Amino acid sequence: MNPTSNTPRDLRVRRPGRLGPRDRQAALAAPGDADGFVSDRIRCGELHLHVRRRAGDPAATPWVLLHGLAVSHRYLMPTARRLGPGSVYVPDLAGFGLSGKPVAVLDVAEHARTVAGLMDTLGLSRAALLGNSFGCQVAVELAVRRPDLVGVLVLVGPTTDPAAASAWGQTRRLLRDLVHEDVRQAPILARDIREAGVRRIRRTLRHAVADDIYGKLAAVHVPALLVRGGRDAIAPRSWLERMGTRLDRVAVVTIDGAAHNAVTTAGVETAAVARRFAGTEAVTGA
Repeated sequence: MNPTSNTPRDLRVRRPGRLGPRDRQAALAAPGDADGFVSDRIRCGELHLHVRRRAGDPAATPWVLLHGLAVSHRYLMPTARRLGPGSVYVPDLAGFGLSGKPVAVLDVAEHARTVAGLMDTLGLSRAALLGNSFGCQVAVELAVRRPDLVGVLVLVGPTTDPAAASAWGQTRRLLRDLVHEDVRQAPILARDIREAGVRRIRRTLRHAVADDIYGKLAAVHVPALLVRGGRDAIAPRSWLERMGTRLDRVAVVTIDGAAHNAVTTAGVETAAVARRFAGTEAVTGA
């Protein structure tokens, strides 16, 4: 899958599988070990970030996955466990999951700086950076601020579409999306929301809708893969097409049958298109 200049490619994938028991187990395993993943707590400035990581080929491209609003590393694990052959890192952003909870709620730029600090501490560069939803905004900010850290971008269900750039606009789209999501995600998402807390979620949503991801795309100079579920009401096709016009090297993928959380309910398909785009080959996890 080679990106082409300003010409998004529409590569459709057949009906994805639902969240299976092994994916659910991997999602809920931390801080215990599972599928080769272990938990670390890494100090970044005044914060301690929880990171799920699996060691891989040190000569291969490392993967870094960034989660969306209100959630954590957990819902990314169905995709993460199928990536490789390089090492895979899935941090909880500051304030979410098992990471430290700063009193101040970080905005997009502050999250990007924190992730950059984490990658510097881990000695990572030219990584394949995969974000979902709000994590895409952090990933783009990081690619602009620290291009040395990013070799390729994979943006799954990127927010925030300017056509719904308000808290109510995003909430309305979320409600439309929920009817298409697999209910077996509920225990994962409930735990994530409880750990983040309503206050942090609301304030992060304000930061998300105020962030101009579209305006930053022209400063992104690495290959970018834009992915959405065919039923994703939060990141519609028209939004990804508009994003594609701002990127020099871009491809677009639709995963039919999936909704916004394709990284959870279509881990097989999401990992497959990400690996192909990044030029990696290893397939792990059933």
